Amino acid sequence: MIIVGGGLAGLTAALHFSKHGIKVLLIEKNAYPKHKVCGEYISNEVIPYLNSLGVDPFAEGAIPITQFEISTKKGGVARAKLPLGGFGISRYALDLLLYEKVKDRIDVVFGQVDEIRFEEDSTFTVDTKSNETYRSHFLIGAYGKRSNLDVYLQRDFIEKRSPWLAVKAHYEFDFKDDVVALHNFDGGYCGLSKTETGVVNACYLAKYTTFKKSSGIAEFQETVMSQNPHLKTFFEQATPVFERPLSIAQVSFYPKNPVEHNTFMIGDSAGLIHPLCGNGMAMAIHSAKLISEILVRAIQSSSLNREAIEKKYSEQWRQTFQTRLFYGRILQQLLLNKQISHWGVQFVKRFPVLIPKLICKTHGSTF
Repeated sequence: MIIVGGGLAGLTAALHFSKHGIKVLLIEKNAYPKHKVCGEYISNEVIPYLNSLGVDPFAEGAIPITQFEISTKKGGVARAKLPLGGFGISRYALDLLLYEKVKDRIDVVFGQVDEIRFEEDSTFTVDTKSNETYRSHFLIGAYGKRSNLDVYLQRDFIEKRSPWLAVKAHYEFDFKDDVVALHNFDGGYCGLSKTETGVVNACYLAKYTTFKKSSGIAEFQETVMSQNPHLKTFFEQATPVFERPLSIAQVSFYPKNPVEHNTFMIGDSAGLIHPLCGNGMAMAIHSAKLISEILVRAIQSSSLNREAIEKKYSEQWRQTFQTRLFYGRILQQLLLNKQISHWGVQFVKRFPVLIPKLICKTHGSTF
């Protein structure tokens, strides 16, 4: 089994396979640990599964989060209790935790994949930029939101320009431990929550059309984002931990296929939910569980009909995530509409019971 990409989804799948004695080669381009652009909030729906793999985020200092708040550009706020709750932990810590759990059970290669070929004998050949070649009957793509491999595989979404960029940094700031906040601004929104070290992770999504009016990140935060009084207070009082914020461009929410050219896609490689939903990390872990269980059963029973396996995974992935992605698109469109978001927040302030119901539309139950 070859897994290309060692983020949440790739590491989780590798750990699952290794517990069932399946040989795994994981190819990851960056050494651990490493910060990544991410909201760093995870729904508690993943806890039973992570525990079954021997992973306990709370033992590593993950911050329990039970409350949610959302604000409009003008600062109006609605608050509610999270249905399942969640936890805050940095990708720096969580990826490293998973890697440490699995590194002695699998083969790991640090390098960049250059080419993937599906051969006539129904096996994959994977070439790296360091001129190494690897072969496997099954291949899992867990390389994230966007990669040169998407160009090579001629995936439909890669030809479409995205209007979004994402920025993330850690800050020292007096922020409640148990809250995840979502603050709206012109052309985007920013999530705030604490991580295992006690710092606040600030991660925001912004439209290029709004961002390009500023000279850079600092000016954008000061002149555009700070029109929201909650973000104004944050950026005026918070002390940056990073030397500079991390950013990624061309964040694409266009639909993707969970199987492309016989490759099983998991995590963001299979589909990206809008960050306002706060469920991307949980989806990555859940997708790893889906494909791992399907392939473990197939390998153990010697039922290796590729077409049947691909069909089953595609069906299960869509049954599990398609509704969440749909509601994520709808909620983002509503949030970014100034009038609708203003009146919507005022409405849910009067009827806060509606917030958990909306959250449930983009989240799953424990698995």
